[in-house]
Amino acid sequence: MTALSRSPSGLASHERTRPLSKGKVKPAKDLCSECGLCDSRWVAYVRHACPFLNQRFETMELETHGRIRNLDNEKELYFGVHNRMLTARLKKPIAGAQWTGIVSQLGIQALKTGLVDAVLCVQQGEQDRFTPVPILARTPEEVLAARVNKATLSPNLEALEQLSGSGIKKLLAIGVGCQVQALRAVQSTLPLDELYVLGMPCVDNVSRTGLQTFLESTSKSPNTVVHYEFMQDFYIHFHHSNGSKETISFFGLDTPKVKDIFAPSCLSCFDYVNAGADLVIGYMGAKFGYQWLTVRNTRGEKLLSLIESQLDILPVDSSGDRHSAVQQGIDAYNKALKLPIWIASLVAWWVKYIGPQGLEYSRFSIDSHFTRNALWLWRHHSEKAEQHIPAFAKKIVSRYRLPS
Repeated sequence: MTALSRSPSGLASHERTRPLSKGKVKPAKDLCSECGLCDSRWVAYVRHACPFLNQRFETMELETHGRIRNLDNEKELYFGVHNRMLTARLKKPIAGAQWTGIVSQLGIQALKTGLVDAVLCVQQGEQDRFTPVPILARTPEEVLAARVNKATLSPNLEALEQLSGSGIKKLLAIGVGCQVQALRAVQSTLPLDELYVLGMPCVDNVSRTGLQTFLESTSKSPNTVVHYEFMQDFYIHFHHSNGSKETISFFGLDTPKVKDIFAPSCLSCFDYVNAGADLVIGYMGAKFGYQWLTVRNTRGEKLLSLIESQLDILPVDSSGDRHSAVQQGIDAYNKALKLPIWIASLVAWWVKYIGPQGLEYSRFSIDSHFTRNALWLWRHHSEKAEQHIPAFAKKIVSRYRLPS
């Protein structure tokens, strides 16, 4: 990809607005995902690039992958344009990584092989590990310092401001769906020769305050949590600083307390699977202990080739039926129910062994979040719901009975 002299909005590079004071310009208002674009010189493009102001899934897929997803193909309907899927784990896991460290290892190899000059990733604050610090990593050590997810809104794209004069011409950007959508929209204006995008599936980020509410209402030791994840066994897995682990059933959440902590941007997002990335690495389509990899195009193949020989690989599989669990979840969320712990544990045990697995679990998670988000939009932003909900999400949501 060669940098172009003109932007999608028709502005030449010398006409770009210099970055304003951080946090001053938020055209998406309450729907802002804090992706960081507004805090860079690319703020002039936000009204075109921000996915919460301007949905452009089909344009993005066509420009990035050469075609749009086929809505009559169930896999593409749910998971977007892709060449192949697999599940994998590193044969030699990276110490301290959230899983086995596939994302970190790929970033390191991209630097070592010279595929890229830098990796846009997110380290953590010195005083608080959940405070995201986006950087352009130039060394393997800097990439390793970014391992482990940060479960808060992160201004990744503010790091683009560092490109000018850096000598970086080839970049690997790691990010979630809203960040990737905005990045793709301004890609042609970046001072780069090559851009590779490694995406992660993502839902339900929160502010730092919202995260604290979640931790305090869910974990027995909120101040020692190092990282956590909602896993495919229907439990939330908390890892603590002393090395201990804690699990809480999905169905045991204090729904009345946590129902409203999620960012409005996440409650209006339909890019769970990161449709604009070249390669996506998550966990929800894999069995426990493995990661789920979705290769979308030839750039994604090139990225995966850097570490494929280092992986223990299994094919994707799918079993169970998600539909009744999704419908029950819609009704429970709408009523903000909180189950007693013993019932929540029993439900989680039953679903773990009888419920959806593999790709069917992925569909369960997508259906659950798309129906919830569609309801939220219709209730809070009815004026934009019709335009904002993409065609693939409308087709999925139409399969369920939603409360009025």
